[in-house]
Amino acid sequence: MSYIRIEKPRPHTSVIVMDRPERMNSMAFEMVGPLHEAIEQVAADNDTSCVILTGSGKGFCAGADTQATEPPPNIEGLTLTRIATRSMAILADLVPALRRMPQPVIGAINGAAIGGGFCLTLGADIRIAAESAYFRAAGINNGLTATELGLSFLLPRAIGSSRAFEIMLSGRDISAREAAEIGLVSHCVPDDGLMEAALDLADQINGWSTQGVQLTKRMMWSGLETGSLAAAIELESHTQLFVRMTTQNFEEAVRARKEGRKPVFKD
Repeated sequence: MSYIRIEKPRPHTSVIVMDRPERMNSMAFEMVGPLHEAIEQVAADNDTSCVILTGSGKGFCAGADTQATEPPPNIEGLTLTRIATRSMAILADLVPALRRMPQPVIGAINGAAIGGGFCLTLGADIRIAAESAYFRAAGINNGLTATELGLSFLLPRAIGSSRAFEIMLSGRDISAREAAEIGLVSHCVPDDGLMEAALDLADQINGWSTQGVQLTKRMMWSGLETGSLAAAIELESHTQLFVRMTTQNFEEAVRARKEGRKPVFKD
């Protein structure tokens, strides 16, 4: 039985569903492995230009699975310390895997996003939360650190260092409404409207140039790690010139405005 589903409810949009609601889609290896495979499969799908990541049931992803689970793959003959290292490497690559996807990823946060699940939401390029969703950096609650799977890098960049420190050190829950107020999510919507909101946003994104959208995602992620304004502008200039000179998209946009219609970008 696979705990991951891939659906395509609208043209050019793939939805990756973590589907183990009885365990709130927690990060057992029997779910994490198929999730990696689904991310790789959808990333390679040339007909998919936008991706939605969500969970089933009342949880988006509850982080570490505290019940009996399958061991990580390919550990025969390894010592405990090497098993631990391999296990963490599999988990730690989830956020970079989402970042490597050429398509923008919309996180449709349908419920609890706890620990590693909170981190997973930050691997999405855009986050929309259901009103019942909440977030918790649960490592600190469990006697560990709150720093895992890229949280110490991504959270302060999303909401500022002071709020990030407070959230990570207090271990408290952040409601969907507060998450929207501090910029952790773009906005929150009623629970029964979450998927429609995510799909509508995907439709809007899919109306633009696929090349322009994918390069914008790459540049945004690069900008998070760029060391200066001058370096960021240099990267942007080359990217903008590349699309301008290798496609007829700009000319099509001008024609479409003159003719009062939506542009049809062919890249």
